[in-house]
Amino acid sequence: MINIVLFGKPGAGKGTQAEFLKGKYNLTHLSTGDIFRFNIKNNTGLGQLAKTFMDKGDLVPDEVTIQMLQSEVDKNPTCAGFLFDGFPRTIAQAEALDKFLASKGQNITATVALEADDEILVQRLLERGKTSGRPDDQDEEKIRNRYQEYNEKTAPLMDYYDAQGKFHAVNGIGSIEEVTERLSKVIDNL
Repeated sequence: MINIVLFGKPGAGKGTQAEFLKGKYNLTHLSTGDIFRFNIKNNTGLGQLAKTFMDKGDLVPDEVTIQMLQSEVDKNPTCAGFLFDGFPRTIAQAEALDKFLASKGQNITATVALEADDEILVQRLLERGKTSGRPDDQDEEKIRNRYQEYNEKTAPLMDYYDAQGKFHAVNGIGSIEEVTERLSKVIDNL
């Protein structure tokens, strides 16, 4: 089983690249954003709670995110592996994920970070916000708050996984095909 964590700031192309990776490597794509939106749309208790944080541009607390993710993993007991998109975002989440996967006889195989300049990403998100209807993609201040949260809470994960020999950085700027090729080279060499 292969389990990959896909990192990157909002707008870095995680969702786009995840579509390719899940097909090529037969992985179940678990996007915390999609899981949040599903729970919000279906007005679940966890969804209502997550929405209060997302509307402010804040990260959803670990305990809420972890409960949602565990439920999704449990729904896919026979898959070939998971592609975690947007999770973990903190060291505490990474440790909780490691513990949860270990309880299932699994672990994280590798982490891959899509790296891109903030200014390029802000413009991408503002463009996406015009068609997505997502309020968190339509306000530059909220976008920059998300990046500050990422830098403070998520960036330390790179050191966490690097210490385990599982961290790989990939240039996220270029055509979709170019970025896909870079990601494939990393995964094919695992």
